[in-house]
Amino acid sequence: MLAQYPSAARRVGKAVAGGRGSIVKRVIPLPRTWLLTSAMLLGVAIGVLGATAALTVDHARMRPDVAIALVVGFPSAVGLLVILLSRRRWLTALGVFIMALAPGWFGVLAVIEVATRG
Repeated sequence: MLAQYPSAARRVGKAVAGGRGSIVKRVIPLPRTWLLTSAMLLGVAIGVLGATAALTVDHARMRPDVAIALVVGFPSAVGLLVILLSRRRWLTALGVFIMALAPGWFGVLAVIEVATRG
């Protein structure tokens, strides 16, 4: 039955002494590996493009440590929350995509920081 419904609940352990059921755990529905790697690759690419586009906009000065904390922390927290609460495979892929935005954006910030301050 689990082969037909991969996102179905998984039974864990033996039945309770009274024969009334068993402990049930929910599992995170994982899409195919090629879909997860594609979501990660696209997330990093969009993160790099987004950070590059954000450089062209006039913005307020911010301390570098605060900017890095926001750039890495916010997408990671939102993506992890989407993954943990996902009930469909596409939601898991979306969470992975959101989490993958952070390394791309962080990479551009690190390059800019090194290039401007040496």
